[in-house]
Amino acid sequence: MAENRIPAALDPAPQGGADDPLREHTLSSEQVYDGYFFQIQRDRVRCADGHESIREYLRHPGAVMIVAMPDEDTVVLERQFRYPLGRSFIEMPAGKLEAGEDPLDCARRELAEETGYQARHWERLGAFHNAIGYSNERIEIYLARDLHLAASAREPGEVLQVFTAPWRQLLDWIDEGSVTDVKTIIGAYWLARRHAQGALS
Repeated sequence: MAENRIPAALDPAPQGGADDPLREHTLSSEQVYDGYFFQIQRDRVRCADGHESIREYLRHPGAVMIVAMPDEDTVVLERQFRYPLGRSFIEMPAGKLEAGEDPLDCARRELAEETGYQARHWERLGAFHNAIGYSNERIEIYLARDLHLAASAREPGEVLQVFTAPWRQLLDWIDEGSVTDVKTIIGAYWLARRHAQGALS
């Protein structure tokens, strides 16, 4: 019986080792910007076909996003102004990792600081890279349930409107284009998948 294997070209597993036929080799590297939030790197690389090129990208410490559910039908959301696009967006709570911080500790901290909610039950849902063409940022996703309100402790300048909504309504907002934040879209589809599996009740 033939072995059922995914062809190497279609294998979704992360590559990048020495035997990766698409691997690019770094020839030189320099940091061209060192900012408060991220750094910008400019590297010269040799591509798999021998061509030399420049790669510019953001170095990011990583982040977390929290799918926070007061009950099985509702999620906690935020409305926040995002300066690069000049408007407010609806998002799930999220935040940047501090140096050396455990992702779950970060998720607990960010949920409490931004929304005032604390959770008795935490579950890691997965992770994703949200901008693979120009950043090494990785976002860890956590499900927070059995919530209770405490007190928020936002940083100066962190102005948010926190509200709750049915997660099915969030899917409708995504479909109609009202919600376009990628991490929030991913969180909503995680919820839909888990609901289909009967894992939210």
